[in-house]
Amino acid sequence: MNFYFPDTTYGERKLDKNPREIVKKGYNAIASKYLAARTKDSEDVRLLKELVDRLPKGAKVLDAGCGSGVPVALFLAKYFDVTGVDISEKQIQLARRMVPKAKFICEDLTKLDFPNESFDAICSYYAIIHIPRSEHKRILQNFYRILKPRGLALLCMGAGELPHDVAEYHGTRMYWSHFGSEKNLSLLKDSGYHIIWSKIVKDATYPKSAHLFVLGEKYEN
Repeated sequence: MNFYFPDTTYGERKLDKNPREIVKKGYNAIASKYLAARTKDSEDVRLLKELVDRLPKGAKVLDAGCGSGVPVALFLAKYFDVTGVDISEKQIQLARRMVPKAKFICEDLTKLDFPNESFDAICSYYAIIHIPRSEHKRILQNFYRILKPRGLALLCMGAGELPHDVAEYHGTRMYWSHFGSEKNLSLLKDSGYHIIWSKIVKDATYPKSAHLFVLGEKYEN
């Protein structure tokens, strides 16, 4: 299978700015446009039912990289106690308006300091792929730390190798960095997760792009 990434050229370009600032500035700039592009009945959204089927009503769920809260936090908040985190101030402003039942925090995904075993599940869509891949293992380990025993992680990760790139996305500059599917599954297993399933899913806002979605469990003997 071939994997495509939105308006990017493969290869390692020298970055002219901090990747976090590129992502933050980019999503601030396209907050309303990106919200309009998100759909509420795409394959990635339907995967959220996995959490509904496996978790008790009222479970504590973290939406890591929540954006505007639509459609992920909006769906999850019907069933769970949802906390959303995103680096973009504009996206968080939208999320607080669009999903009043959830709590939202403007914070860098790489700096989450919730107490150990805070959440029954973590959901992260289209967020880890915007962080330098050298930091992905540490992010997965931190997610594992803040999950309760037997907690679930529904994660969107890279399907193909992309060391790093900056390119046009929805009219702004955006940064990507990720490993391929095999490496990502290995990272998850090395971090302690039991893989329940993994599958390749097309990007709902850019059909030429595909990502690895994984449902993992914090499995401790």
